[in-house]
Amino acid sequence: MRTLTLTEARRIAVGAQLLTADRPKDLVTAVAHLTMLQLDPTAVVARNADLVAWSRLGARYALGSLKTALESDRSMFEHRHREDPSSGNIAAVRPMSAIGWYRAEMEQLRAAPGSVRDWLDANASFERRVLDQLRDEGPLSSKAIPDSAEAPWKSTGWTEGRNVTQLLEFLASRGVVAVAGRSGKQRLWDLAERVYPDIEPLPLDDAIRERNKARLRSQGVARPKYVGDVGIPVEIEGSGRVWRLDPGASADAFAGRTALLSPFDRLIHARDRAVELFGFEFMIELYKPRAKRRWGYFAMPVLHHDRLIGKIDLAADHHNRALVVNAVHEDEAWTPPVANAVDAELRGLADWLDLEKVQRPRA
Repeated sequence: MRTLTLTEARRIAVGAQLLTADRPKDLVTAVAHLTMLQLDPTAVVARNADLVAWSRLGARYALGSLKTALESDRSMFEHRHREDPSSGNIAAVRPMSAIGWYRAEMEQLRAAPGSVRDWLDANASFERRVLDQLRDEGPLSSKAIPDSAEAPWKSTGWTEGRNVTQLLEFLASRGVVAVAGRSGKQRLWDLAERVYPDIEPLPLDDAIRERNKARLRSQGVARPKYVGDVGIPVEIEGSGRVWRLDPGASADAFAGRTALLSPFDRLIHARDRAVELFGFEFMIELYKPRAKRRWGYFAMPVLHHDRLIGKIDLAADHHNRALVVNAVHEDEAWTPPVANAVDAELRGLADWLDLEKVQRPRA
């Protein structure tokens, strides 16, 4: 079995996430390779999908481009899906070229038995009324659709009684309706046939395998539990487990750069992987009480070439036109050239956000 050095594994992982000096040429190309941009409403600096795109494309990425791709060009679509065994369904923007990988699962769900199927059957008339309204008036937000459910949705959680939202979510997972765009944070729903192209779905097993291959390409090296048996089995020095390697990945001719990453970035999404490959400890602390935060409310990991070297807690103050640096955490002492490279990224981020200055902590 082939063994990768830790440096090789890191460089393959960084390259697979499009974080080398060779930037992707455009947004569609980047998302097609990454497989998705996770959506999250937090916008302390900018929304996650935009930050991830900026980290890859830099000044080539203009705010608003994602909305255009989703709503005008239809080169991408929004869809919730379970990405790996450790997560629930993740709301994400995905390349429209991959819609065939998801249609098979959507169609299978339509006939799948269970409590959701029972609830949909009990609300067949409600479903028809909603689909008729979308056909006549769509795209619509859930708030514009009357709740006329025959059988209320029962739950011990926050979805209790949210009949319209639950119906739309269930129909979306089955490929009957789709997110056609957004108005602010509100999703706008329409019939799937008016959002998705008429592409024949792959057989389910083939679709799952294609998704796993694409996920492995976007990670370079990954645990089998995330990508199944696709790729090549390899060992990584210092790790006592078998990994899967993308056959097309290589650490040769690696040219690194410095990058500020979203706290939700997929390079550091799997915390145990980040520790094993990069020796990097990290946790999103948005939801922690202030006194229990180690790095800050919106700490952005710092990548320098093939190492994760620290975190910077940032916030965008649009009123004062400043990118505010609340704290800097160096996991290892930064040399002057490294510090200068990080400063250049901070200035680049401020410029992208149309902020006039980088405001640093007082000494």
